[in-house]
Amino acid sequence: MRPLSALDFQRVFDETPAPLLLLTPDFVIVRANRARLEVTATTLEATVGRGLFEVFPMNPDDPAADGLVNLRDSLTLTRQTRLPQTMAVQKYDIPMPGGTYEERFWSPRNVPILDEDGEVVLLLHRSDDITDYVHSRDAAQASAELSERLRERAERVEHDLFARTRELEQLVAHLGRATARAELLAGVTSELTSTLDGERAVGRLARLVVPLLADWCVVSLVTDDRRSGHRAGARALRDVGSWHAEGAVRPVLAEYAATRLQVLHPGSLLDQALGTGQPQVQPARALEYLRSVLEPGRARDLVTELAPESLLILPLRARGRTLGALTLANGATRSPITAEETATATDIAGRAGLALDNARLYRRQRELAEALQRSLLTEPAQPDHLQVAVRYTPAAETAQVGGDWYDSFVQPCGSTILTVGDVLGHDTEAAAAMAQVRSLLRGIAVAADAGPAAVLTGVDRAMVALQVGTTATAVVARLEQTEQEARRGVQRLVWSNAGHPPPVLITPRAEVSWLQAPAAELLLGVLPEVPRGESVAELEAGSTVLFYTDGLVERRGEVLDDGLARLHGTLDELASRSLTLDDLCEAVLQRMLPQRPEDDVALLAVRLHPHGGRRGQDTPVRTPV
Repeated sequence: MRPLSALDFQRVFDETPAPLLLLTPDFVIVRANRARLEVTATTLEATVGRGLFEVFPMNPDDPAADGLVNLRDSLTLTRQTRLPQTMAVQKYDIPMPGGTYEERFWSPRNVPILDEDGEVVLLLHRSDDITDYVHSRDAAQASAELSERLRERAERVEHDLFARTRELEQLVAHLGRATARAELLAGVTSELTSTLDGERAVGRLARLVVPLLADWCVVSLVTDDRRSGHRAGARALRDVGSWHAEGAVRPVLAEYAATRLQVLHPGSLLDQALGTGQPQVQPARALEYLRSVLEPGRARDLVTELAPESLLILPLRARGRTLGALTLANGATRSPITAEETATATDIAGRAGLALDNARLYRRQRELAEALQRSLLTEPAQPDHLQVAVRYTPAAETAQVGGDWYDSFVQPCGSTILTVGDVLGHDTEAAAAMAQVRSLLRGIAVAADAGPAAVLTGVDRAMVALQVGTTATAVVARLEQTEQEARRGVQRLVWSNAGHPPPVLITPRAEVSWLQAPAAELLLGVLPEVPRGESVAELEAGSTVLFYTDGLVERRGEVLDDGLARLHGTLDELASRSLTLDDLCEAVLQRMLPQRPEDDVALLAVRLHPHGGRRGQDTPVRTPV
């Protein structure tokens, strides 16, 4: 037996005697078999690529016709539940080539076609024409051969059966819609809570609500734009998301959303929705209404092409503020938005407004926190004989405030103190504790005119006495110089390390080495009675020392040695270039930090000027000869 090919399966589809349609999840016709084309007097060329309800609209001469609405609901339910749906007998008249409609009765069934991930990729619609059967039944019922009693009984039984069938169908449809809307609300909540970018999340709502609640949707946000031409007090809008049930029309809707009236027409539905905070409805003739409030131009032309028949506008509100609007529209082939759909859309608008306002408050918190952090981290001292550069990078998911600090200041004796430290945590409590520890360190270093070990010992004791209630790591260094060292053009760096990652030295010959203490020292705030030691290194003019907090080298799932090795390799590469101190700091951060840092990073770099250097002079690290 020869293998079946794709062409064979297409032939099977085309030759199947039952009328079949293949539809996209948006109800666009992909394929119709021969039986379907014959029974509806249509052709592939005239139907494929067009919407199902565009090709087969309602019979305008039959105001009681509900076949289109029932079929749309069943297809929507099939797509939402991913389960086949069998419909009761439907009266759905077919448009004929001459412009008339022919009465038809159908027995429909809708089946979802799923991909490997269980997502609906196509809908198979089978609809058997039973018009002859219905007409024959009606004729038999009208036949004089049946007795009046039998006819009445048959009519009564059939009427009762039809009523029960419709009740069951309506109940199933109602439950299906309720399930679909519950899933929609769950999806909306998940979308709105999945990111701190409220505007981006709200912009995705249009895709979620279409086509379950409407044919198309536009999401707009109020902006503070006050460009020339805007009337005093006018609200300006910008559209952040749009979606149409028919894929071919989405570009039209997107262009309309981008070009429509940006300053609200006084008294328009959108203006009223934003002003009163109440939903606004245009149940019919929505196109005429929109054309009346749009200025002549591209937006008016596009809305004519979209041809909305009914309109619902919901304000996005939270905490007494109106932040935007959700606009839903239906075309002529779909009934106006129901009270049940309006209630669901109102719930969605409320959740979206709250998400937007939460994002606004979060942005304000970040801005205030960043201002607080910057105010705590003062500009470093810049003595004539050296240059100091500092950087602070907050963790991506925090309020831009934490426990890391840097500092540089001159003691009364003329020595320069350089320090970085890290209080546990990256929140407002950590920032408050950091401010205390940093202030203690500054005060003790200046008042006592002491060296690094004595300064850290004093901070240790003060933290316990004042019940700061936290621990911290820190390294304190002091640049010292005797007259003999000055004549030789060198300086001494004396430092003490309280559980902090080691500083790095880069010599003028591009040699990179760690400034390690002889033994590990305890964190601050643990055992203040334990004495602290000091280490000394002699620095040549042009040397650079880099101090940093652990956020620069620590990563989840890595040991600290891996991060230190990465930093050493980075500095090995950068030291061989002629980089200014500021450029060196930027290059280190760029190479060492991920796109979204997991922890705060404080960085302090110091470079010794050549003998007689001036304040602010920046001597690059020179490539060794």
